[in-house]
Amino acid sequence: QVQLVESGGGLVQAGGSLRLSCAASGRYAMGWFRQGAGKEREFVARISWSGLNTYYADSVKGRFTITRDNAKNTVYLQMNSLKPEDTAVYYCAAEGTTRGSYDYWGQGTQVTVSS
Repeated sequence: QVQLVESGGGLVQAGGSLRLSCAASGRYAMGWFRQGAGKEREFVARISWSGLNTYYADSVKGRFTITRDNAKNTVYLQMNSLKPEDTAVYYCAAEGTTRGSYDYWGQGTQVTVSS
């Protein structure tokens, strides 16, 4: 059983930064997703197991950076130039054997960006 625990959410003003962390056991590609109030969950970023390959949603490209430290079993999401529309619950997820299929999810961490 893969356990994922997110941390680092909070309240920040527009233009500010936050770094989310996800403690994750196992060798998986990892993704970050978010779900705003009344909205569907959406993909944010993905990183391969090696960390060499990353992919971002257009809405966060150039502002967010996903990285990982496999020695610490941790995946990070650095979020800069935050906007009110980034407000959401952010989830990390581990990709299963099928690319794009995320089989394991964390409990989520709230990010609120005030204008």
